[in-house]
Amino acid sequence: MSAVHAHVIAELRERISSIESHAVRKVGCLEFGVPEIDSVLPGGGLSHGALHEFSGGGSGTVDGAAAALFAAGIAARTKGPIVWCLTRPDLFFPALAQVGLHPDRVIFVESDKEEDVLANMEEGLSFGGLGAVVGEIVRLPMTASRRIQLAAERTGTMALTVRRWRRQTEANDFGQPTASTTRWRVSVLPSEELPVPGVGRPRWLLELMRSRAGECAEFEIGACDDKGRIHLSTRSGDRSNTSRGSVYSG
Repeated sequence: MSAVHAHVIAELRERISSIESHAVRKVGCLEFGVPEIDSVLPGGGLSHGALHEFSGGGSGTVDGAAAALFAAGIAARTKGPIVWCLTRPDLFFPALAQVGLHPDRVIFVESDKEEDVLANMEEGLSFGGLGAVVGEIVRLPMTASRRIQLAAERTGTMALTVRRWRRQTEANDFGQPTASTTRWRVSVLPSEELPVPGVGRPRWLLELMRSRAGECAEFEIGACDDKGRIHLSTRSGDRSNTSRGSVYSG
């Protein structure tokens, strides 16, 4: 590649980054309140009017419980009703309430097919006036993700997809390109130790796997509290996965 071509490409990348950053500032962001995390996200937080993806990792790859709780904690900190689209009615309501998302705020939309989940997400986003629209799906085709992203941009509503696999092999689909603004993987870690016998606050390994106009990063965090808030964990080193409590019943 010639020096001229390299300069042109670098200039185009800078312009695209500037345009995307301006769009984030325009619609606003939902801050995590953790400077180390907010600083790596364009605009200083999760942008409203955008699509964000979540999946489980480690032993929670298939059930996606930690990913669902993380998404629920984010939704809990938005303003307005929440639409949750799904095909499997196995959500454990007390778990959602523990991360700040009370059922009286949530409108559950159940469908028989995943295609209908995507369509319901798009319709909810187009309606406007909602805090967030959440969708539980296995696959997220590029065309469908682009439609959801555009619908979110039009109304400024946040779109959250929780990738729930039926089998381990389906998790490979998480590497396929989509129109999401950010992509996260949430894995369960041993809980925080207490000075007395008991079960401490759950901990997660939070991986930012994709951030448009941003960088990838990973953090060890304390799971969402009853206000949907997280914090950086003071414990590090042991990243072996454990199974602890599920947001799904059954």
